[in-house]
Amino acid sequence: MATAVARTTNGRTPSKPSDGKGKNVKKTAAQGIVSDPIADMLTRIRNSNAARHPEVKVPASRLKLEIARVLKDEGYIAGFDVEADGPTQTMRIIFKARPDRMRVISGVKRISRPGLRVYARKTEIPRVLGGLGIAILSTAEGVMSGRQALHKGVGGEVLAYIW
Repeated sequence: MATAVARTTNGRTPSKPSDGKGKNVKKTAAQGIVSDPIADMLTRIRNSNAARHPEVKVPASRLKLEIARVLKDEGYIAGFDVEADGPTQTMRIIFKARPDRMRVISGVKRISRPGLRVYARKTEIPRVLGGLGIAILSTAEGVMSGRQALHKGVGGEVLAYIW
């Protein structure tokens, strides 16, 4: 039974990956491109919250900072700050816990996604758990909670539900 063995042009088996010019190439793990950064942020929040971590770090962007601001204003997180790591920025979200050591955030759901955008008129802003949760909307006046959008009389894209 014959086995296939990779051979170089000089007949030897290569010990390390090569670029074809005789130089060794170091294999690195691919960073991975995230197709939905908002869903990635919400998943990191959901997983860290379930694992009872005190904080979570996510790559920062203007939209993610606005979502974190809405979560802080509505009382779902204790705070957030931005850390500069060279050319990239990382946002650190600090979770909030109730006095009985239960978490304030009990659920997170992404609604509008790249494959199916969901919009709500000013008269159709969704109520989450009968008013116990919030809907995060991206409107013409900025990112805000469903209550703020209802108060201002604007509609927009429904980004997520938090409860």
